[in-house]
Amino acid sequence: MTETLMHPRSDAQWRHRTPRGQLLLWLFWLIVVALFVYCWNVMTARTMWVFVYDAPQAAQDLVGRMFPPRWDYMTRLWKPLWDTINIATLGTLLGIVMAVPLAFLAAQNTTPSRLLARPAALFIIVASRSINSLIWALLLVSILGPGLLAGILAIAFRSIGFIGKLLYEAIEETDPKQIEAVTATGASRAQILNYGIVPQIMPTFYGISVFRWDINIRESAILGLVGAGGIGAQLQASLNVLAWPQVTMIILVILGTVVVSEWVSAKVRHAII
Repeated sequence: MTETLMHPRSDAQWRHRTPRGQLLLWLFWLIVVALFVYCWNVMTARTMWVFVYDAPQAAQDLVGRMFPPRWDYMTRLWKPLWDTINIATLGTLLGIVMAVPLAFLAAQNTTPSRLLARPAALFIIVASRSINSLIWALLLVSILGPGLLAGILAIAFRSIGFIGKLLYEAIEETDPKQIEAVTATGASRAQILNYGIVPQIMPTFYGISVFRWDINIRESAILGLVGAGGIGAQLQASLNVLAWPQVTMIILVILGTVVVSEWVSAKVRHAII
């Protein structure tokens, strides 16, 4: 009797989930599978499977046409390549000029108005990040016409959201003790920004700017496909005439440029930070 009271027997078994939880889990996976099947049917409704089955042979034929690259075509790529670098660099600089004030307006500890200025700045930052640079280029080419200016502005408008978001987050994460120390000296609002906040965010600012320039090198290489200048325009021209050896050469140049920009970006960030 005593042993029974001290060690009551129980037929209950431990389970990882309750029966209700197990049922909900199976129901969740059933919905996921059904959604996948539905999306697959929607995506492949107009797929011509005869081309899909023939894709390996078509790819092999295309690769055969692309090699060897046309090496002598490089003499015609230097100027478009230089234009691409200029688009990325000038677009990044212009984006920085516009993003820095927006970042200070969006940060909670520096905005002059949380009811008007901050929501407006956040809206611009979100709008910039929501629209791809290729779409910006399409819009600007239709307004300004084809050329480098449309490409520079497209890169700038796209960079505003990226730089502004990361920078205003860095401003909000600044050490308040340093700001309080500057404030205690009777400094003005401008002096508090200059001596209490700006020195703390400068390493982050440099890193963000260089990183965005690296990204913009890649994005500016394709803006020419919609008429925004640079080496992308040369790529589009070669594609239009099916000059596959030239296309290969352009792709190799773009790849080399991206690798070099990545190396430069890493070195600069390491030196600054």
